[in-house]
Amino acid sequence: MFTPFEPKTKNRYIIYIEGIPAYLIKTANRPSIAFETIELDHINVKRYVKGKGAWEELEITLYDPIVPSGAQAVTGRDGYSDFYKKDVTINVLGPVGDKVEEWTLKGTWIVNANFNDLDWSNTADPADITLTLRYDYAILQF
Repeated sequence: MFTPFEPKTKNRYIIYIEGIPAYLIKTANRPSIAFETIELDHINVKRYVKGKGAWEELEITLYDPIVPSGAQAVTGRDGYSDFYKKDVTINVLGPVGDKVEEWTLKGTWIVNANFNDLDWSNTADPADITLTLRYDYAILQF
C-alpha cells in the first residue's frame, strides 16, 4: 500500500537571530545533542546508563553584503551575559510556507566568527561569514 507523505526539504527554513536579518542566513545546521555514558561496575560485568546531555555547537553561514554589513552584525557586544546571549528561533517550513518544525535555542552566543577568504580569481561566489554558535539548551516546540 502506498502511504502519502510530504518530506521536509533542506531549503525551506527561516532563522531568527536578534541583530542579524533572516535573509542573510545562507546555510545552517539543526541542533544536535550528545549524552554522556555512565559506567556501572557490578561483579564481573559492566552496565551503562545515560548521563547528562550536552548540546553541540551549531554552525551557520551568512552572506556578507555591503549594506547591511553582515560583518558588523556579528561583531556584537561583550559584558554581562544578558548583553550577548540571545534566543534563536529556527522554523522549518512546509511546501506552502507553514511552520512544520520549530526550535528555540536558549542563551545563544557566537563562539567563533570566521570572515573567510577573498580571492582575486573568484568572480562568482559572494563573500560569506561562518559562525559557530553555542547555546545552553534547545527546545523542539513541534
